[in-house]
Amino acid sequence: MKKLLFVFNPFAGKGQIKNELFNIVDIFTKEGFDVTVYPTQCSGDGERKIREDAHNYDLILASGGDGTLSEAVSALIPLDKKVPLGYIPTGSTNDVGMSLGLPNKPVDCANAIAKGVFFDYDIGLFNGNKNFVYVAAFGAFTAVSYETPQEYKNRFGHVAYIVEALRRINEIRGYDLTIEHDGEVIEGSFALGLISNSQSIAGMKNFIQDGVCYDDGLFEVCLIRTPNNAIELSSILAEAAINKLTGPNFVTFKTSHLKIKSKQPLAWALDGESGGVHDDVDILNLKQAIRLKIGFNAITAEQEFVRLQAPAERLLKLSAEEYFKTHETESLTDEDN
Repeated sequence: MKKLLFVFNPFAGKGQIKNELFNIVDIFTKEGFDVTVYPTQCSGDGERKIREDAHNYDLILASGGDGTLSEAVSALIPLDKKVPLGYIPTGSTNDVGMSLGLPNKPVDCANAIAKGVFFDYDIGLFNGNKNFVYVAAFGAFTAVSYETPQEYKNRFGHVAYIVEALRRINEIRGYDLTIEHDGEVIEGSFALGLISNSQSIAGMKNFIQDGVCYDDGLFEVCLIRTPNNAIELSSILAEAAINKLTGPNFVTFKTSHLKIKSKQPLAWALDGESGGVHDDVDILNLKQAIRLKIGFNAITAEQEFVRLQAPAERLLKLSAEEYFKTHETESLTDEDN
């Protein structure tokens, strides 16, 4: 019998997952899984549990906010065995869930995963020792994600982030940076930087207009130059609101690897959690590092995959039944060759 480890954060969002536990377990039991359920006890507990026990399971199922997903990914990345990961988003914002078009209701999401397909997803590596799933950010408002009170997040969802950001609008400052990528050097004062692999950041659409592809080994990078006065700030906010990022205040590009040097200590946020304060950072894209199990419609509807045919063909080649029957662990890309 296939074995599934279900790790969930009982306090994520409004704790709605606790009312759906039986139905979720029943769904996967009917799909032939022997299910082990583990409620996390504190921050970092989910990562510890998955790291210690993942090798004993055929599928890991994580439920909670983006922080819970980040813990699961950090636990799975170093393992020799590529254990698939399913994700049921129940947090207050759920950027990854929005990006992948996952169902909002936990039971619907569980059904999609149980009958879904496998997809290899890019992961970010920050300074060689920290992983992030969808965004590494610095500058204006980035502390909002991890300093907004949890009570407000649970009650108001992503609106809580917006309110907190507006409260801090007078705190915007510039950072003198040197950014290196693909043989190019960019210098200047920047108020905000986003290095992402997501359609959604803080509950809102990503600044980058071009289609975001989750398995291409590339980050979408958006840097916003420091406004010199209130008029420039107003112009930047107006342009960002309509995704008009072609003006002189914006620098956007795609890359698999970049280095950022700051003349002053710079605070970073990784997937909405504190990433520490650094002068120099090195950010690398780990192409297709994690194998997700998701609903087929979720992945194709949101992206159409920018490469309309190839991803769908690749996904179709690896059905859930085939995967668990053969228990192959080579990458989906290799299967095409």
